[in-house]
Amino acid sequence: MGNSQSSPPNPRFKSASRAFTPKELEDLKSLFTSLASQSQTNGQYVSSPVFQAYFGLKGPIGDRMFDLATQGRKDNKHTFEDLVITKGTYVKGTNDEIEEFIYRLLDVTDDEILTRSDLESVLGTMFDHIFHLKGSQPESSSRCYMVETFLNAATFSKDHEGGNDKSMSFEDFRCWCTLVPSVKKFLSNLLVPPDPGRPGSQVPKLLHSENIDPSILLLRDEYAWHIGGALSHEELDEWKLLYHSSLNGLSFNTFLGNISNDGPTVLIIKDREGYIFGGFASQPWERHSDFYGDMKCFLFQLYPKASIFRPTGANNNLQWCAANFSSETIPNGIGFGGRINHFGMFLSASFDHGHTFSCTTFNSPCLSKTNKICPEVIECWGIVRKGMEQEKADVIKGTVLERFKEDRHMLNMVGIANASE
Repeated sequence: MGNSQSSPPNPRFKSASRAFTPKELEDLKSLFTSLASQSQTNGQYVSSPVFQAYFGLKGPIGDRMFDLATQGRKDNKHTFEDLVITKGTYVKGTNDEIEEFIYRLLDVTDDEILTRSDLESVLGTMFDHIFHLKGSQPESSSRCYMVETFLNAATFSKDHEGGNDKSMSFEDFRCWCTLVPSVKKFLSNLLVPPDPGRPGSQVPKLLHSENIDPSILLLRDEYAWHIGGALSHEELDEWKLLYHSSLNGLSFNTFLGNISNDGPTVLIIKDREGYIFGGFASQPWERHSDFYGDMKCFLFQLYPKASIFRPTGANNNLQWCAANFSSETIPNGIGFGGRINHFGMFLSASFDHGHTFSCTTFNSPCLSKTNKICPEVIECWGIVRKGMEQEKADVIKGTVLERFKEDRHMLNMVGIANASE
């Protein structure tokens, strides 16, 4: 007998195939056939340039993804089995499997040591890709600035032989992902065809009057992308400037009047120490004598580090808005988390001082250099949800039509509705 028997099926391919429906496997086969044809390999495999071009991958992160997608063979041949195994792990896998894949993806030098240099390379490539799609490519200095703020939120606690600097452990990586969800969202969706709507690539359009000098605004595209990592797709369309202390003055009443839009808002503060931080309010800012809000609220830092702190469930002290109370137990102002007079973040109604303390509500630290906040700039943006404006218009239109029908009915009753017809 000859040796013409086919090789046994790859157990990883067999296992990964179970994660897909027959239709999904057919679609993957069609995709592979198309990419293999473009690779001019007689339909046998997909080349690295074609693979990276299709998924919009570039630079070190593109090379590393292709390496992982070919199971580290270094043969420049991405087979159909490779595609199913990679998608089965990276797209269809458990959260632990996906996070482990991303952790390996970040190791662009493939030396099993995840260093600060690896993350710098990945973050730089990410920002180039995201803001190129949006058409607002940041300057090199701005990109370096943002890379640094994201790295400042990372922990490197793992010792390794032959090196003085510590590296990032898997647990360090998982903690970092909770602080910078926009990074994880982007890295979790690299095997989706690229477009501005790809999860992790969405940057809200920032709306403000044309006569406003953009240089006075705290919120920039990179910050909006970071904050948006903790929000839904519907909340990443447009954000509208509602209040700016340099334009509207340091007035609590003006603030409340400007933001009464019945929607979520992003509050940002820059203090005299140069720190930039704030909170996402999922509920409208309305006068209350106690905490309110829901579990969609969160606190964040923008500079000198980029971090997001979501509710832990430890308590329901989420959002605070008190005005014109005379009791010391009900401090007038706005805030998030913590407890009365010991908030995670608080601005007094005078808008000239406030405080920030570590709190269990969000498991957040003091957001500034010290517990005392001396605001230099206060800014608030309203989230314009997709379809919300049309829904409001439809409601108004419906209300007018209903009133017209009621008025016409009354005219019919008195016999004069058709007098002019």
